[in-house]
Amino acid sequence: MTTATIPTKRAGFPFSIKLERRLTTPAWLSPVVSIGAIIVALLLGALVLLMVGGHPIAVYAHIGKAAFGDLGVFSDTLVAATPLIFVGLGCSLAFRMKLWNIGAEGQFYMGALGASTIVLTGLVSATTPRVITLTLMLIAGMIFGAVWGLIPGWLKAKLQVNEIITTLMMNYIAIALVNFFVFAVWSEGGFQMTKTFPKSAWLPKLGDYAKQVPLFRGLTTHFGLILALIAVAIVWYIVYRSRWGYEIRLTGDNPRAAQYAGINIVRNTVLVMMTSGALAGLAGMSEIAGVVHRLQGSISPGYGFTGIIIAWLAKLNPVLVILVSILFGGLILAGREIQPAGVPRLIQGIILFMLIASDVLLRYRVRIVRRVA
Repeated sequence: MTTATIPTKRAGFPFSIKLERRLTTPAWLSPVVSIGAIIVALLLGALVLLMVGGHPIAVYAHIGKAAFGDLGVFSDTLVAATPLIFVGLGCSLAFRMKLWNIGAEGQFYMGALGASTIVLTGLVSATTPRVITLTLMLIAGMIFGAVWGLIPGWLKAKLQVNEIITTLMMNYIAIALVNFFVFAVWSEGGFQMTKTFPKSAWLPKLGDYAKQVPLFRGLTTHFGLILALIAVAIVWYIVYRSRWGYEIRLTGDNPRAAQYAGINIVRNTVLVMMTSGALAGLAGMSEIAGVVHRLQGSISPGYGFTGIIIAWLAKLNPVLVILVSILFGGLILAGREIQPAGVPRLIQGIILFMLIASDVLLRYRVRIVRRVA
């Protein structure tokens, strides 16, 4: 058992702190540590709110009411959660193989660009059946996102280039590329957006069926949520029930053992990064087809980066990604009404920091030992 001693700064202090590596991690410990990390993060967030003159209890109560107070706002929360489910799944799959895909934001933008290409280049017309238009947009969004994952995946697999750097840098390239098309190619009258898509390129939403179901009146949740749930089921099956999922998990846990077992790590690295990018690309497609209905520069409030937090908080479990995405969707939705405006992102950042820090408790047992004279 490996131990590490953290020396105290004060000479003669009667106690020392030791970290003992855990041979096994109890199943209950991971959720308890995650919940504890969130609680500590909220307390730190409350402290920051107090420092800027806010009222933490009132702010947190407002977040709950603005995100989950009634059916209407909960519907809006599900709209914000939909792209988060996609990017959370993409990050979870890559992280499962210890591939640190920090490029979901750029892959999100590329997915939106790919889906917009189907509509704005005349490949389909306003009279094309909706099912055909949306299917082509879905495929294009996945392809564009997958290509944006392929590049860092290939560089990692073939040349051992750090995927954190490449995926992070490609975020900026993707955003700049989208801005080029928005401002220079498809701009509507010089404005920072394209023309509105025809109705055949809109994902159906619950409010469209209010005549048949009066309860749906005014609800904004769109069909992208169904696509996201289907994606969750597929990713869960891949990870836990397929041979490829076993190869992904084994490679992430022990690359040497995977290589000894004859698993093609190079191929899987590329495929996992492409799949991760395709899922993030689906998020971009669902956002412009279900919410924005046009391509514009600011289509993401940081969905790709929030997906990293969601993946960690869900412990890379595809099913838990749904719940965590809804919670963060509510935080994003309510954050639009909170001042100072940076509070929601600050809370997200604190949560991510605490989650990463809390991993120490999963790997090590902390012991306080009395010094022996």
